[in-house]
Amino acid sequence: MADKYDVIVLGSGPGGYVAAIRCAQLGLKTAIVERELLGGICLNWGCIPTKALLRSAEILHYAQHAKDYGLKIAGEIEADLDAVVKRSRGVAKQLNQGVTHLMKKNKIAVHMGEGTLTGPTSLTVKGDKGEEKLTAKHIIVATGARARDLPFAKADGKRVWTYRHAMTPKEMPKKLLVIGSGAIGIEFASFYNDMGCDVTVVEMLDRIVPVEDKDVSAFLEKSLSKQGMTIMTGAGVEDLKVSDKGVKAKIKDSKGKVTETEFSHCITAIGIVPNTEDIGLDKLADMEKGFIQIDDYGRTKSKGLWAIGDCTPGPWLAHKASHEGVTTAEAIAKELGNKDVHPHPLDRNNIPGCTYCHPQIASVGLTEAKAKEAGHEVKAGTFPFIGNGKAIALGEAEGFVKTVFDAKTGELLGAHMVGAEVTEMIQGFVVGKTLETTEAELMQTVFPHPTISESMHESVLASYGRALHI
Repeated sequence: MADKYDVIVLGSGPGGYVAAIRCAQLGLKTAIVERELLGGICLNWGCIPTKALLRSAEILHYAQHAKDYGLKIAGEIEADLDAVVKRSRGVAKQLNQGVTHLMKKNKIAVHMGEGTLTGPTSLTVKGDKGEEKLTAKHIIVATGARARDLPFAKADGKRVWTYRHAMTPKEMPKKLLVIGSGAIGIEFASFYNDMGCDVTVVEMLDRIVPVEDKDVSAFLEKSLSKQGMTIMTGAGVEDLKVSDKGVKAKIKDSKGKVTETEFSHCITAIGIVPNTEDIGLDKLADMEKGFIQIDDYGRTKSKGLWAIGDCTPGPWLAHKASHEGVTTAEAIAKELGNKDVHPHPLDRNNIPGCTYCHPQIASVGLTEAKAKEAGHEVKAGTFPFIGNGKAIALGEAEGFVKTVFDAKTGELLGAHMVGAEVTEMIQGFVVGKTLETTEAELMQTVFPHPTISESMHESVLASYGRALHI
């Protein structure tokens, strides 16, 4: 006889486990199905452990530049790769245990195993307990995504890596090729560069981090090049020959010239593939390039079947998945008769993006170019960190904040940052956009001194020709 629930969540990543918790908070009998580790890719192999790695690289960088701060460190500064990776895995384990605790605290049933839909409101789980049959009034698919392989050189974990291999390297690459300059590619390029590796980044488009504002892309390329990284834009890897000793890559540059270069290792960061095959979605949901098509609340075309996170249209970010999880949980509770919940559809224009390279980048909303393409008359302003006292005191004077406004209404259309701690600062503009703020409110907001966040205020002033410190 099948176990019956109000809601079953298939997948326990940041979308799935948050959805399950919110369902439980709303009094729904909830279960979660997970085939590998609670917390999914983000907690175990993505967002969090990569930040632990990057933190180690950051500390190494500061130690190597101690004299810039009037400090002397005796002896040679070097990285212990095994210890760095061990620390990262320890952080991931701690968070995995935290999710396990949250499941128990919220009385969420956990079924470990491979879940397959047998209908919009039923599934089977194959695991250590054999085959279990589960049914629910509603099912949320939160199966996430995985790294896309190169068609001519699949990742083998030895010489050709995905992000997952790059997090637990068996050896330090001597010469590393990174294919793709999105968030994942640039973060690993930055990490291995700081760790002392010779890094080359190849990007097919005409600039790195191409979803960002072009001013951010230009600044980051200049900064990474200054750090010793080789950046090739408008370029492509046409072939990759893998051997026990390394990889030989045929790279066509922006002028059409093809050269063959040897590397010890290669990281492919060319996008993701949704985990939607072989889980019983046939005829239950509309699909586009493998991604489940949903409405603004997570509904699929089948009544009772919902989807959230990286297996649905982007942006493919953990915080977007978590927000979707709450929205969908509340929409389900409303359908089940809860009159006290009022779910709101997701506004994709208010989802921030953060990349934890060195220097960091962060953004929300429209770039200046996208704002103009959308028909806005634009006012945009930039304030450099070199005009900010706290940034200078910290020795972090490289960077800027850029804001984009609608010239007619004063609406904040977008904000774009590069530099120290901008991934923490961006939330100020996210709150502003969510509250539909204009330049007037932002100009009247008092920012504490001395903080790097004062650059946010100055960028707003600069958009209207009123910057005080440049």
